[in-house]
Amino acid sequence: MTTEAKSSSRERLLEAAAALTYRDGVNIGVDALCKAAGVSKRSMYKLFESKGELLAATLEEGASTYVTALLPAADDNRPPRERILHVFEQAESQADAPDFQGCRYLVAQIELKDPGHPASRVARQVKENLTAFFRAEAEQGGASDPDLLARQLILVFDGASARAGIKADAPTGLLAPTVTTLLDAADMR
Repeated sequence: MTTEAKSSSRERLLEAAAALTYRDGVNIGVDALCKAAGVSKRSMYKLFESKGELLAATLEEGASTYVTALLPAADDNRPPRERILHVFEQAESQADAPDFQGCRYLVAQIELKDPGHPASRVARQVKENLTAFFRAEAEQGGASDPDLLARQLILVFDGASARAGIKADAPTGLLAPTVTTLLDAADMR
Protein backbone atom coordinates (compact mmCIF):
# COMPACT_ATOMS: atom_id res chain seq x y z
CA MET A 1 0.00 0.00 0.00
CA THR A 2 1.47 3.37 -0.96
CA THR A 3 1.85 6.20 1.52
CA GLU A 4 -0.80 8.15 -0.41
CA ALA A 5 -3.26 5.24 -0.18
CA LYS A 6 -2.56 4.87 3.55
CA SER A 7 -3.13 8.59 4.04
CA SER A 8 -6.31 8.44 2.02
CA SER A 9 -7.57 5.42 3.98
CA ARG A 10 -6.66 7.14 7.22
CA GLU A 11 -8.47 10.33 6.24
CA ARG A 12 -11.54 8.40 5.12
CA LEU A 13 -11.61 6.50 8.41
CA LEU A 14 -11.27 9.70 10.41
CA GLU A 15 -14.04 11.39 8.42
CA ALA A 16 -16.35 8.37 8.69
CA ALA A 17 -15.67 8.01 12.42
CA ALA A 18 -16.32 11.72 13.03
CA ALA A 19 -19.62 11.65 11.16
CA LEU A 20 -20.94 8.30 12.37
CA THR A 21 -19.94 8.59 16.01
CA TYR A 22 -21.48 12.05 16.23
CA ARG A 23 -24.69 10.92 14.58
CA ASP A 24 -25.00 7.39 16.03
CA GLY A 25 -22.75 7.39 19.09
CA VAL A 26 -19.33 6.00 19.93
CA ASN A 27 -20.60 2.44 20.12
CA ILE A 28 -20.90 2.27 16.33
CA GLY A 29 -19.36 -0.97 15.11
CA VAL A 30 -16.03 -1.34 13.36
CA ASP A 31 -17.79 -2.96 10.39
CA ALA A 32 -19.99 0.10 9.92
CA LEU A 33 -17.02 2.47 10.23
CA CYS A 34 -14.96 0.52 7.72
CA LYS A 35 -17.87 0.21 5.30
CA ALA A 36 -18.58 3.95 5.45
CA ALA A 37 -14.88 4.71 4.88
CA GLY A 38 -14.49 2.12 2.13
CA VAL A 39 -11.61 0.56 4.06
CA SER A 40 -11.09 -3.05 5.13
CA LYS A 41 -10.89 -3.91 8.82
CA ARG A 42 -7.37 -5.17 8.19
CA SER A 43 -6.39 -1.75 6.82
CA MET A 44 -8.04 -0.02 9.74
CA TYR A 45 -6.07 -2.08 12.24
CA LYS A 46 -2.85 -1.34 10.34
CA LEU A 47 -3.55 2.36 10.75
CA PHE A 48 -4.99 2.33 14.28
CA GLU A 49 -4.30 -0.09 17.14
CA SER A 50 -7.96 -0.21 18.05
CA LYS A 51 -11.32 1.43 17.50
CA GLY A 52 -10.58 3.44 20.66
CA GLU A 53 -7.42 4.82 19.07
CA LEU A 54 -9.42 5.71 15.93
CA LEU A 55 -11.98 7.55 18.08
CA ALA A 56 -9.23 9.39 19.95
CA ALA A 57 -7.56 10.41 16.67
CA THR A 58 -10.91 11.60 15.33
CA LEU A 59 -11.52 13.79 18.37
CA GLU A 60 -7.96 15.08 18.35
CA GLU A 61 -8.14 15.92 14.66
CA GLY A 62 -11.35 17.92 15.18
CA ALA A 63 -10.14 19.79 18.25
CA SER A 64 -8.56 22.75 16.47
CA THR A 65 -11.68 23.29 14.34
CA TYR A 66 -13.83 23.08 17.48
CA VAL A 67 -11.67 25.59 19.34
CA THR A 68 -11.47 27.96 16.37
CA ALA A 69 -15.25 27.91 16.03
CA LEU A 70 -15.77 28.72 19.72
CA LEU A 71 -13.00 30.95 20.96
CA PRO A 72 -12.24 34.50 19.93
CA ALA A 73 -9.02 34.99 17.98
CA ALA A 74 -5.88 35.44 20.04
CA ASP A 75 -5.52 38.99 18.71
CA ASP A 76 -9.13 39.86 19.59
CA ASN A 77 -8.71 42.85 21.88
CA ARG A 78 -12.17 42.90 23.40
CA PRO A 79 -12.38 42.89 27.20
CA PRO A 80 -12.32 39.47 28.89
CA ARG A 81 -16.03 39.66 29.70
CA GLU A 82 -16.88 40.06 26.01
CA ARG A 83 -14.45 37.29 25.04
CA ILE A 84 -16.26 34.90 27.39
CA LEU A 85 -19.65 35.97 26.08
CA HIS A 86 -18.35 35.34 22.54
CA VAL A 87 -17.89 31.65 23.38
CA PHE A 88 -21.50 31.38 24.49
CA GLU A 89 -22.74 33.26 21.41
CA GLN A 90 -20.88 30.73 19.26
CA ALA A 91 -22.27 27.83 21.29
CA GLU A 92 -25.78 29.20 20.86
CA SER A 93 -25.40 29.50 17.09
CA GLN A 94 -24.00 25.95 16.86
CA ALA A 95 -26.93 24.61 18.89
CA ASP A 96 -29.32 26.09 16.33
CA ALA A 97 -28.05 23.71 13.63
CA PRO A 98 -30.65 21.02 12.84
CA ASP A 99 -28.11 18.19 13.20
CA PHE A 100 -26.69 19.46 16.51
CA GLN A 101 -26.35 16.62 19.01
CA GLY A 102 -24.40 18.41 21.70
CA CYS A 103 -20.70 19.01 22.20
CA ARG A 104 -18.99 15.99 20.65
CA TYR A 105 -16.35 16.04 23.41
CA LEU A 106 -18.91 15.96 26.20
CA VAL A 107 -20.97 13.33 24.38
CA ALA A 108 -17.90 11.09 23.95
CA GLN A 109 -17.07 11.28 27.65
CA ILE A 110 -20.64 10.50 28.66
CA GLU A 111 -21.02 7.59 26.26
CA LEU A 112 -17.62 6.03 26.97
CA LYS A 113 -17.89 6.38 30.77
CA ASP A 114 -14.29 5.15 31.13
CA PRO A 115 -12.02 8.13 31.92
CA GLY A 116 -9.01 6.01 30.89
CA HIS A 117 -10.33 5.35 27.37
CA PRO A 118 -8.06 7.05 24.78
CA ALA A 119 -10.97 9.07 23.35
CA SER A 120 -12.10 10.08 26.86
CA ARG A 121 -8.62 11.41 27.58
CA VAL A 122 -8.65 13.53 24.41
CA ALA A 123 -12.17 14.80 25.15
CA ARG A 124 -11.28 15.63 28.75
CA GLN A 125 -8.22 17.59 27.60
CA VAL A 126 -10.29 19.64 25.15
CA LYS A 127 -12.82 20.44 27.89
CA GLU A 128 -10.01 21.26 30.36
CA ASN A 129 -8.55 23.65 27.79
CA LEU A 130 -11.91 25.42 27.48
CA THR A 131 -12.12 25.68 31.27
CA ALA A 132 -8.57 27.08 31.30
CA PHE A 133 -9.63 29.70 28.74
CA PHE A 134 -12.50 30.73 31.02
CA ARG A 135 -10.16 30.84 34.03
CA ALA A 136 -7.55 32.96 32.20
CA GLU A 137 -10.20 35.42 31.00
CA ALA A 138 -11.71 35.55 34.49
CA GLU A 139 -8.30 36.39 35.96
CA GLN A 140 -7.73 39.06 33.30
CA GLY A 141 -11.16 40.52 34.01
CA GLY A 142 -10.57 40.72 37.76
CA ALA A 143 -13.09 38.06 38.81
CA SER A 144 -13.28 37.61 42.57
CA ASP A 145 -12.74 33.82 42.25
CA PRO A 146 -11.51 32.91 38.75
CA ASP A 147 -11.44 29.16 39.47
CA LEU A 148 -15.02 29.10 40.67
CA LEU A 149 -16.21 31.25 37.77
CA ALA A 150 -14.44 28.98 35.26
CA ARG A 151 -16.13 25.93 36.80
CA GLN A 152 -19.51 27.66 36.71
CA LEU A 153 -19.05 28.69 33.07
CA ILE A 154 -18.08 25.19 31.91
CA LEU A 155 -21.09 23.83 33.80
CA VAL A 156 -23.39 26.24 31.95
CA PHE A 157 -21.65 25.50 28.66
CA ASP A 158 -21.91 21.72 29.03
CA GLY A 159 -25.44 21.85 30.45
CA ALA A 160 -26.69 24.02 27.59
CA SER A 161 -24.95 21.79 25.06
CA ALA A 162 -26.41 18.62 26.55
CA ARG A 163 -29.95 20.03 26.76
CA ALA A 164 -29.76 21.34 23.19
CA GLY A 165 -28.24 18.06 22.01
CA ILE A 166 -31.17 16.02 23.30
CA LYS A 167 -33.63 18.63 22.01
CA ALA A 168 -34.91 19.28 25.54
CA ASP A 169 -34.33 23.02 25.34
CA ALA A 170 -32.83 25.59 23.01
CA PRO A 171 -30.21 27.86 24.59
CA THR A 172 -31.36 30.85 22.53
CA GLY A 173 -32.08 33.70 24.89
CA LEU A 174 -30.87 31.75 27.94
CA LEU A 175 -27.11 31.68 27.67
CA ALA A 176 -26.24 35.39 27.55
CA PRO A 177 -28.41 36.35 30.56
CA THR A 178 -27.23 33.33 32.57
CA VAL A 179 -23.56 33.98 31.82
CA THR A 180 -23.99 37.71 32.42
CA THR A 181 -25.44 36.96 35.88
CA LEU A 182 -22.42 34.80 36.69
CA LEU A 183 -19.98 37.43 35.40
CA ASP A 184 -21.71 40.15 37.40
CA ALA A 185 -21.70 38.03 40.58
CA ALA A 186 -17.96 37.47 40.13
CA ASP A 187 -17.31 41.23 39.68
CA MET A 188 -16.01 40.51 36.20
CA ARG A 189 -15.03 43.48 34.02
